[in-house]
Amino acid sequence: MNNIKPPQSFKELISGSKPVLVDFSAEWCGPCKMMKPILEALKKKLGDSATVIKIDVDKNPDISEKYQIRGVPTLMVFQNNELKWRQSGVVQVAQLEMILKQYL
Repeated sequence: MNNIKPPQSFKELISGSKPVLVDFSAEWCGPCKMMKPILEALKKKLGDSATVIKIDVDKNPDISEKYQIRGVPTLMVFQNNELKWRQSGVVQVAQLEMILKQYL
């Protein structure tokens, strides 16, 4: 997983044709910690066909505000600079894989 520095690189990252799963999270969030192994397993399954990144809402308030992140974890899928899917809470590997495969 990549940690990025916004805002230019985030905008560039989500503007490509490859789907990007963004996990908006925080260090203090228990459910966010549960997402780490789920995202690692997802990345192993999908390889380079999709990008998976984590964004700390406390360290990236501009992005968090832009996408109206009110709770963490919030997961979003972007492709071609468009928000394709969004859900808050812990999401399991199988569901994430099914969602991302729609955009591959």
